[in-house]
Amino acid sequence: MSHLPILPVLLPLLGGALCLFVEHRRFGAIPQRTVAWLSMAATLAAAIALLGTASGGDVTAYLLGDWPNHLGIVLMVDRLSALMVLTTSILAAACLLHACSGWDRRAPHFHALFQFQLVGLNGAFLTGDIFNLFVFFEVMLIASYGLLLSGGRGVRMRAGLHYVAFNIAASTLFLIALGLVYGVFGSLNMAELSARIASLPPADLTIAKATLGLLLVVFCAKAALLPLYLWLPDAYARAPAAVAALFVIMTKVGIYATLRIGQLLLGEPAGELAGYGQDWMAWGAVGTLALGALGVLGAPRLRVLSAYLVVVSAATLFIAFSLRAEAALGAGLYYLLHSTFVVAAMFMIADLVRRSRGDEMRDLTHPVASPAVRKVAGVMFLVAAVSVAGLPPLSGFVGKLALLQAVPEADVAWVWTAILASSLMVIVGLVRAGSNLFWRVPPPLPEVVGAPPATTRPVETVATMLLLVLGVALSLGAAPVVEYTRATAAQLMSPQDYVRQVRDTDPAWRNP
Repeated sequence: MSHLPILPVLLPLLGGALCLFVEHRRFGAIPQRTVAWLSMAATLAAAIALLGTASGGDVTAYLLGDWPNHLGIVLMVDRLSALMVLTTSILAAACLLHACSGWDRRAPHFHALFQFQLVGLNGAFLTGDIFNLFVFFEVMLIASYGLLLSGGRGVRMRAGLHYVAFNIAASTLFLIALGLVYGVFGSLNMAELSARIASLPPADLTIAKATLGLLLVVFCAKAALLPLYLWLPDAYARAPAAVAALFVIMTKVGIYATLRIGQLLLGEPAGELAGYGQDWMAWGAVGTLALGALGVLGAPRLRVLSAYLVVVSAATLFIAFSLRAEAALGAGLYYLLHSTFVVAAMFMIADLVRRSRGDEMRDLTHPVASPAVRKVAGVMFLVAAVSVAGLPPLSGFVGKLALLQAVPEADVAWVWTAILASSLMVIVGLVRAGSNLFWRVPPPLPEVVGAPPATTRPVETVATMLLLVLGVALSLGAAPVVEYTRATAAQLMSPQDYVRQVRDTDPAWRNP
């Protein structure tokens, strides 16, 4: 159990390496899928155990190779990191199941890249060092490049290259920001930075603001905040369904990094730097929310609509976290779980609709013609739409209601206006899409001799239903989940406890 924090990183790393050994064509798909599922099951079990360890409120520091944190890699486990690792593992299991319906055969190295993507995601959530956050970011992004571009051509290759170019530019800024952080503060460990920033000399305040501002810009670019969200809709809309669903958690990595840095480095103990950047991020989130909602209204395809729902959810989370109130932070974390699962399911539903109609009828002006697809996809779309729009009684309503109730009085006007107005626009966009796809009577299609009838694939349906059931479960079990997210928010709002527990764990701090 003492080595539990490393397992969510180590297990998919070993799984990805083993997938490379068995991916030759002479082995077929079964050995690859077997290795991938064994690794996925072990990673999920480790994530559940990690959540059980962190639920008591303790912060665990894991020193790789027993090197001090300022020399080696340190992994930190608290309520937030454990929650994000478990969310990633559950989402990844559903995405892997969806891909195993047949798409994984068309993408070279899919299973290896999928496992390495989990290495980057879990490592980013667990690391306690900003430089290693950069390293895990790059592992995650390099794997995502392969997943997005594998088996692609035409417009998907173009969108993928735009995605690669944007993220390489953001990573370059990230590396520059790391050099500035080390030059100003003399450390890259998050807990140590939290202790040093309060005693920063006044002469270094200006360069510190520029450094932290650059770091926040990088994280906001990863999280698709205005004006740095333009890369997301096209890239996510062109990705295969299982890959796009997994990419939903990638925007949450940028949000997580912003939240972690904001609470550890820019909390009340930071003095003049307390709350730095929160105001402009809040108004940037409002602008992102408005444009994302307009994107949902005007989306020409269901996949594009789903991509703009990612933008809307990211903006809502930025608003919740910028309020710097414990109750709002807890409500935002609950909304994070809801939006991750439901929006991922929307990408899978969009893929089912696309395949049922063929490439020539992909826009929202053509209804679904296949009766089998209309029934299955229509019911799933209804559940997902009600949840993602924030209508009762599903998890979207619980999350938005908790957020609105937690808004401080000074911020009620603009927060309520932004959330309610965007929710109305999203409802109208979803009603438009659902009416066009599933309510209108489809025109008769010409019969093609020898063409198989459009139908659903059981494995894909099970994967989509799994995510939707998780959304329903968040509604039925809202009380314990909200209790956990509120406890997580309370822990985040007390960074001094985090630093103190890290100091007690790290021998380099006990014996300076």
